Amino acid sequence: MRDGCIACELSSGVRPLPGGRLHEVSGLVVEHCVGPLGVGTLVVKPLRHVLHVADLDETESAALGPLLRRTAAAVTEVVRPEQVYVCLWSHADGRPGHIHFVVQPITRADMTRFGESGPKLQVAMSRAGELPGEAEVDAVCARLRPLLADQRH
Repeated sequence: MRDGCIACELSSGVRPLPGGRLHEVSGLVVEHCVGPLGVGTLVVKPLRHVLHVADLDETESAALGPLLRRTAAAVTEVVRPEQVYVCLWSHADGRPGHIHFVVQPITRADMTRFGESGPKLQVAMSRAGELPGEAEVDAVCARLRPLLADQRH
């Protein structure tokens, strides 16, 4: 864990993590996003403090693709979005930070409400700053957790 790293602090329990840890495999974890990107938006990240994809070890990198696919499939099944965005976020104040892949369900309602799609939609949602309620996060996480654990999914 790196002091002052939000990603590390969420994974280690230093900061509260709404919905709790959803899944862990091969040094990677899945958690609900704590930012304003909507209910059902998940984060896939290494447990250890990693700043660059090139610094993932063999075990982490071998597990990453299958875990991203499984996470996107679970989000698709539970949220029923029009699209699921998967993107790497890794900057904090303009410097490399703990890498994390955001797996974000996007609905037509999201695009209509903000009048945007793609990265512009993520910027608009971030600017709006509306965090999902803890009860909503807990409810969606309860539905996602068994799907992420299911090896057939």
